[in-house]
Amino acid sequence: MEFPLLTVVTFLPMAGALLIAFMRREEESAIKGASLFVSIITFCVSIVLLLRFDASAAGEYQLIDAAAWVPELGIGYRLGVDGLALPLVLLTTLLTPVALLASWRSVDHRVKEFQIAMLVLETGVIGVFLATDLLLFYVFWELVLVPMFLIIGIWGGERRIYASVKFFIYTMAGSVLMFAGILYLYVHVPGGEQASFDLATIIGARGLLGETEQLWLFAAFAIAFAIKVPMWPLHTWLPDAHVQAPTAGSVVLAAVLLKMGAYGFLRLAIPLFPAAAVVAAPIMVGLGVIGIVYGALMALAQDDMKKLVAYSSVSHLGFVVIGIFSLNEAGVTGAIYQMVNHGFSTGALFLCVGMLYERRHTKAMADYGGIAKVTPAFAIVFLVVTMSSIAVPGTNGFVGEFMILLGTFTRCRIAVAISVVAVVLGAAYMLWMYQRICLGPITHPENRRLRDLDGREWACLLPMIVFIFLMGLFPGPFLETMAPAARAICDDPDLAGAWAGGLGT
Repeated sequence: MEFPLLTVVTFLPMAGALLIAFMRREEESAIKGASLFVSIITFCVSIVLLLRFDASAAGEYQLIDAAAWVPELGIGYRLGVDGLALPLVLLTTLLTPVALLASWRSVDHRVKEFQIAMLVLETGVIGVFLATDLLLFYVFWELVLVPMFLIIGIWGGERRIYASVKFFIYTMAGSVLMFAGILYLYVHVPGGEQASFDLATIIGARGLLGETEQLWLFAAFAIAFAIKVPMWPLHTWLPDAHVQAPTAGSVVLAAVLLKMGAYGFLRLAIPLFPAAAVVAAPIMVGLGVIGIVYGALMALAQDDMKKLVAYSSVSHLGFVVIGIFSLNEAGVTGAIYQMVNHGFSTGALFLCVGMLYERRHTKAMADYGGIAKVTPAFAIVFLVVTMSSIAVPGTNGFVGEFMILLGTFTRCRIAVAISVVAVVLGAAYMLWMYQRICLGPITHPENRRLRDLDGREWACLLPMIVFIFLMGLFPGPFLETMAPAARAICDDPDLAGAWAGGLGT
C-alpha cells in the first residue's frame, strides 16, 4: 500500500492541535514551540509532496488517497493533488509557521486556544485544496469557518465581535447555497448504479443537466465562492475582518483563505457547469473589473494601514477573477500564478503593518512618517513588498498581472483598458502609504525610539522576500506546474467557443 502522503500533510496539523490540547495551559512557551514545530514539520512533508509530484502530468490528479467512507450513500474519502492544488498547499504550509512566528509576542492571552485554532485552520484549508469528493470538500470548507471566526472574535481588535459575526454570516450564507447545489447534484446526477459525491464521476455525468439547471447550480456555487474571494459587491465583510483580526489572522486570511473562493471557481464551478460558465463569463469579468477599480479607489481614501491593504486585496483579487473567466490558458494560468503572488505580497504587507502596530499600537498612517531614518532595514523590506504589490517588473506581481491581462485581452479589450488604469491607481495608493509611513521628517517624538527588525521578524519576512524575487525573475518552474492544470480546465470541449466580445472588443 502506498504511503498516504496527502492524508498526512492534511491531518498532521490537526494531530498537533490534539497534542497541544493535552498540554498544561501555563506552559505557554512550550505550547508555542510545539505549534511552530508541528507547522514546520507539515511544511517539510509538503516539500516531500513537491518532490514526488510529476510536473509533466500536472493536469491530472496524483498521489491519490481514496477509501470508502459511507459506501451505502456513495460518500468517499478522496484526496488528490494536481498543478492547481499543489502551489496553494505549499503556500499554506509555508505561511502557517510564518503567521505563528509573527504572533509570538502579540498573542498573550488564551495562547493554547490560539495555537489550536491556527492548526485546525491549516488542516481545513489544505483539505479544501486536496478534496476530490464534493461532500468532503464541503466538510473542510465549513471546518475553516470555525477557527477563523474564533481567531477574529477572541484575539481581534475593539470591534472583533461585529467583524467575526459578519464574517460568519456572509460565509455561512454562501455555504448553504453551495451545499444545496451539492445535494442537487448528488440526487440528479447519478454515477453508474449509485449516486455519488465523487467529483470526477459527477463531471463525467454533467450532460444529464439541462441548461437551466446548470445556470441555477452555477449561481449557487458562484455566490459561495464570490463571497470568499471576495468579489464586489459581496466584499463588505473583508475590511472589517482584516482590521479587527490579529496579525496572524490577517496574514492567513489574505494569503490563503481568500484563495479558496478562486480555487472553487476553477475546481468546481467551471468544470461542473461549463455551459453556464460561458454564459456568466462576461458578467463575472464585469464584476471583477468593478472590484479592481472600486478596491483601488477605496484604498486611496483610507487613513488606516490595515484597511488600505484590505481594500487592495479586493482590487488584486479582481484581477484573479477576470483571469479565471477569460477561460483561456494564458488568463487562467495567470490567475493561478497571481493567487500565489498575492499570498506572498499581501501576506508580507500585513506582517509589516503588524510589526509597526506592535511598536506603536496604532494603525493610523498619520501617526508615522520618516521612520526610514530609524528603521532602515524595515523601510527597505517594506519598499520591496510595496513594489511587489504594485507589480513592478522583476517582482512576482508583474508576471501574474501580465498573463491575466494578456489572456483577457483576447476576450475583452475594454476590461483590460479599465484594469490598466486601476494598476496606476494601485501604484498611487501603495506609494502614498509608503511615503506617509517611511519618508519625510519625523514629526512624532515616539517614532525616534522605534527599533528596527529583530531576528524573529527577519525570519518571518525573508521567505516572503525570497519568493517575491524568485517568482518574479524565474517564473518558468512555477508555470510548468500551473500551466498544465490551466490547460486541462480550458480544454474542456464545452468551453469551446467561450464568450468572445461579450463586453465589447
